[in-house]
Amino acid sequence: MEWSLDGLRELVAGGMQSLRDCEPSALATVGCLLLLFVWYCYRVGREQGAPPRTYGPERAAGAGGGPGESGGRRGRALQAQNGFAYCQSPECFRCAAPAEGLNQRLYHSLQDYAKRYTWAGMGRVHKGVREQGRYLARRPASIQKPEVFLLPELPSAPYFSREAQKHDVELLERSFGALLAEFEGVYRPGPLGPLPPPPGWKANSAPQGQWLTFYLVNQGVSVPQNCRRCPRAYRVLGSLRTFVGNNVFGNACFSVLTPGALIAEHYGPTNVRLRCHLGLRVPPGCELVVGGEPQCWAEGSCLLFDDSFLHTAFHEGSAEDGPRVVFMVDLWHPNVAAAERQALDYIFSPGR
Repeated sequence: MEWSLDGLRELVAGGMQSLRDCEPSALATVGCLLLLFVWYCYRVGREQGAPPRTYGPERAAGAGGGPGESGGRRGRALQAQNGFAYCQSPECFRCAAPAEGLNQRLYHSLQDYAKRYTWAGMGRVHKGVREQGRYLARRPASIQKPEVFLLPELPSAPYFSREAQKHDVELLERSFGALLAEFEGVYRPGPLGPLPPPPGWKANSAPQGQWLTFYLVNQGVSVPQNCRRCPRAYRVLGSLRTFVGNNVFGNACFSVLTPGALIAEHYGPTNVRLRCHLGLRVPPGCELVVGGEPQCWAEGSCLLFDDSFLHTAFHEGSAEDGPRVVFMVDLWHPNVAAAERQALDYIFSPGR
């Protein structure tokens, strides 16, 4: 077909005549389709440019179930603002990291890591960083909602078998006596109870009772004065093969719940780790609930769970029972590969 100016004029004239011949209903349909297309483009543009979700107390009131769950222990946990998850501390990565620009910083850190090392094996990490902003801005209703970083395609369950990290679990259980002795050396409550917290201990806000922690490693940073007071516990950490000790998701501490204490339901920051609790003192009436599944600690035994699931803990024993005490350590999820661990250590290194 040969094109000419006269032919183009005839084509335009024919098109105009076709529009004039169209019925009003057909024109209305075309107009509606155009409006839907413009609306779709607008929504896609908003999602692509949406900033990450902010972390702070304004969200805490909705952390949990629906408004109907307002009675009893569960209702109090849902309504309360938990100091550990929403502490607003300048030392807390989740609370202090500015929402604006966080995605860009993480992506630039991943690119820097790939230039220094390799992109090999970074598929899931790259996908997690790339989609983090959209995930945080529009997290689906789920019983598992990591607060900061979701590694996609990672097998998940509220609790894990001890076989998932057998070496480290067995090492911790063999160290039960030494860890209990060092806890007794640093925890000396006064005659009127644990208020104020003993030296080196941190009081986390809880809706009722007291929740105290004595950190050896806090968000990937060692606490020297506490490590000097617990040298055997610190050596145990150095012998663990899967301890998350080099990024902001890694912690190790003694954790104490006083009788009557309740920890509000909340989510952990990521699904790349498993939280390990070694029971040191477990009186009656103590329970951990993860993803709606209750479990009890046992003295001298480890309990592995994924704290990116909604979870809570409580101590309903009497004052004569004494506190519930566990040694808490964050271990790598067994399905996070070595190359991915190295990249995550780099991207989420403390202070980055």
